Amino acid sequence: MLSRNAANLYWLGRYVERADYLCRLLSATVRLAALPATHGGAGNAWDAALQSASAADSFAATGRRATETEVAQFLAVDPDNPCSIRCCLERGRTNARALRTALTAETWEAINSAWLEVQRFGTGVADPLTLMRLVETVKQSLLAFDGAAHRNQLRESTYWFMRLGTSIERADNTARLLDQKYHILLPRTEPVGGSLDYFQWTTLLRTVSALTAYRWIYRDSVKPWLVADLLILKKPMPRSLAACYEDTVFYLDRLALDRGRQGPANRLAVAGLRRLEAETIDSLFQRGLHEFLLQFIAENNALGTAIAEQYLF
Repeated sequence: MLSRNAANLYWLGRYVERADYLCRLLSATVRLAALPATHGGAGNAWDAALQSASAADSFAATGRRATETEVAQFLAVDPDNPCSIRCCLERGRTNARALRTALTAETWEAINSAWLEVQRFGTGVADPLTLMRLVETVKQSLLAFDGAAHRNQLRESTYWFMRLGTSIERADNTARLLDQKYHILLPRTEPVGGSLDYFQWTTLLRTVSALTAYRWIYRDSVKPWLVADLLILKKPMPRSLAACYEDTVFYLDRLALDRGRQGPANRLAVAGLRRLEAETIDSLFQRGLHEFLLQFIAENNALGTAIAEQYLF
């Protein structure tokens, strides 16, 4: 496969996953902001959303205040924000169109429909109800895309590159979301286990569709260290860091079989997975969860660079 085509497929996977993450983030932020102040509806919910989306600096450059309407519009439909849902879908669709003949009709139609749906909302969201309609519409379209790709695409390099982009992006998103909750959202004066803490951790679980999984695995009330354990170390949880890296290793191995050799990206992915497998949640908290997550994000970025050098240039 030409490196240009591999790059289109890889970034198609990343942009679709990023759009899905932004939908989940906005939905969770609306829930948090709607809570009474005594139960977690603190004024920093929308600031925290910008931090979690790695968009705080770009939003600050616009000179706008971090109100619900402004932040929601910036993250959802702003054509000048390259990381908005609208722009992610536009770029994902552009990458898919470049490889139109490599995708099944159902896969192409799903990403095209997602783009057309978000176009219907224009470049503004007037109220939370409109925002939630947009978020749910896009989420359903992206689920259709994921299902079409999973059910219909041949298991060869086209599929592996798409899924590789998804797993790298998902790992980055989960790590940033967990770090944002642990390091930013919880005020220094709020005790762990307080009402604010409970609602915010529960909302985080809902954001990654993990609340039912948490209750199934732990059968306990929501506790920060168990949430971190689920989202970092539990391979059965599809959005955990360990699960993302297990998938990454698998996809890179499949691509290596096609090429007949492995490369630096394969070795970095295996090393990252082995480190996660050797960790315990107690050791992570003792060393500092924030520090661990910052290191993971940096190493995940390095893995992304290695994948690009190995396959996409």
